[in-house]
Amino acid sequence: MQRSVDYVRTLTAQARSARANRHLGYALAGVAGAMNAGGFLAVQQYTSHMTGIVSSAADNLALGAFDLVLDAVGAIVSFVLGAACTAILVNYGRRRALASEYALPLLCEAVLLLAFGVLGARLSSVQGLFVPATVMLLCFTMGLQNALVTKISHAEIRTTHMTGIVTDIGIELGKMMYWNADDGVTTRPRVTANHGRLVLLCGLLGSFFGGGVAGALGFKILGYVATVPLALLLCGLAIVPALDDLRAGARARLRARLRAGRRAR
Repeated sequence: MQRSVDYVRTLTAQARSARANRHLGYALAGVAGAMNAGGFLAVQQYTSHMTGIVSSAADNLALGAFDLVLDAVGAIVSFVLGAACTAILVNYGRRRALASEYALPLLCEAVLLLAFGVLGARLSSVQGLFVPATVMLLCFTMGLQNALVTKISHAEIRTTHMTGIVTDIGIELGKMMYWNADDGVTTRPRVTANHGRLVLLCGLLGSFFGGGVAGALGFKILGYVATVPLALLLCGLAIVPALDDLRAGARARLRARLRAGRRAR
């Protein structure tokens, strides 16, 4: 039991390791895939990648469909605000030396997904800034998660969109297939693939795809409530350091009361 708790604690610990980044990346890529695919069935729009949304805004602006341009703007603003929220939470935790520095955005994401699962049907009929509240909520959540993984891995891992992942897989495969001809004269370094990175990239892609299948099937069968297990998974990933902070805070308050009591005597 203790080993499991220690393992979960390392996933969002302040001191990062390649193993922790890799395992957290796999888990969050699966969550993102499920949210993106299941969310599409809910709101008829993919919410994890801004490239398509920005392109649709440009197309609709040229076509004079200004209402759809506003839809795209609302989605983009929500994504940006989600990323900004992660920056605020992480820096808040960092300045206060909290063990949950990286866990706070995951807990926030879990709460938002829980709200989406429980209230999604009602939120779909509520108009937000320009778009339904469900679209804004999902875009905000995707921005929050993408910013978190970017900060944790120093932009080496992405989980909410696969364009860069697939591109990097192609690059590593190209290096793997490159023939280093030895002409006896060339002294330049040999071209070699980074096999560890290739495994990581393929794992992220597979996790996103598997999560997408699970999310689509879950929403098809269960509807909005299918996001509740995702919220519980995120909560499980983040709860240990959050509890560590609560215990540390309780001990600090107890020590402060004891010191105040001694001074009073």
